[in-house]
Amino acid sequence: MPTHSSTLNGHGLATVSEADEQEIRDLIAEIKAGNQEGYTELVRRYRSQVASLAYKMVGDYDEAADIAQSVFVKMSSNLWRYDEKKKFYTWLYRITVNTAIDHIRKYRRYRHEPLEMYQEVIETVNGTPEYRLRRDQLAEQIRQATSVLNEKQRSAFLLRDVEGCRVDDVARMLDMPEATVRWYLHRARARVRRELRHRCPQLLMLFGIR
Repeated sequence: MPTHSSTLNGHGLATVSEADEQEIRDLIAEIKAGNQEGYTELVRRYRSQVASLAYKMVGDYDEAADIAQSVFVKMSSNLWRYDEKKKFYTWLYRITVNTAIDHIRKYRRYRHEPLEMYQEVIETVNGTPEYRLRRDQLAEQIRQATSVLNEKQRSAFLLRDVEGCRVDDVARMLDMPEATVRWYLHRARARVRRELRHRCPQLLMLFGIR
């Protein structure tokens, strides 16, 4: 069984080397040949990333776990359709986003989707206790402000600005042209910024955010 060697970037997104991609292709070949251990390994590799992305979209750990379970069921059912010429994590993240959106639609969860921007501020570890308190307050304001985003804006912004995906990867995940992704990003950033200016202008000034 291949060993897991992919790493995570600062946002929790799998950064997969060509060697890792080859291991994934080998695992998929094993699964298609009937080796269930290959499926177990594939789930193990991506469980935390899928659950993390689902949580960021719905804001609830239990629901994120349910979404992750559904994602891996869909992965198992549709693995034969996966084009091995493309990145596996891109394919899997697209399934995750679509599953989370379906969940939001079904249960009408339009609040508390924790979409975080200004990561260089929120993820700062150093600073005085007062600075860290204000940073946490800003993060919470951002989470609340994202209620103004529609599903497509939220998905594009989450994948690009929170997960750190490249625009071309986001376009593949959401099955839309790159220009459309950039438009949704532009709209999402502008709307959240306006909302934050209304909600917490003092915090924005404190962190030098305009």
